[in-house]
Amino acid sequence: MSTARKLRILVAKPGLDGHDRGAKVVARALADAGYEVVYTGLHQTPEMIAAAAVQEAVDAVGLSIMSGAHMTLFPAVIDALKARGAGDVIVFGGGIVPKDDLVKLTELGVAKIFTPGTATTEIVAWVEAVVRPRIEAA
Repeated sequence: MSTARKLRILVAKPGLDGHDRGAKVVARALADAGYEVVYTGLHQTPEMIAAAAVQEAVDAVGLSIMSGAHMTLFPAVIDALKARGAGDVIVFGGGIVPKDDLVKLTELGVAKIFTPGTATTEIVAWVEAVVRPRIEAA
């Protein structure tokens, strides 16, 4: 990891999905890699996630969605961030997302989707390769 300032990443579980093991594993891996991580816990609304992102001044928001509501929740979080003046916050996520929806989510502004089985080292490498350069360029 770079010696530059620590990136701040919010990890959230939007909606009614109660499966948070993956989110906790990713949050721990990001923290172990040296990032400042805020985990919001279960059952967060898009507005709650955006408010926490703004309050914590995060560089990125990682959403874990296992419920199948990804086509609703990702855009809602992005819209809530924009409504709070935080449209520049990078949104990424993981969960059960059909391949056909991956392109659509990218078009809606989601920077990356990690599907089940992705190694945490791959997620950390992506943060360094994509999130850090965007933040340092800003």
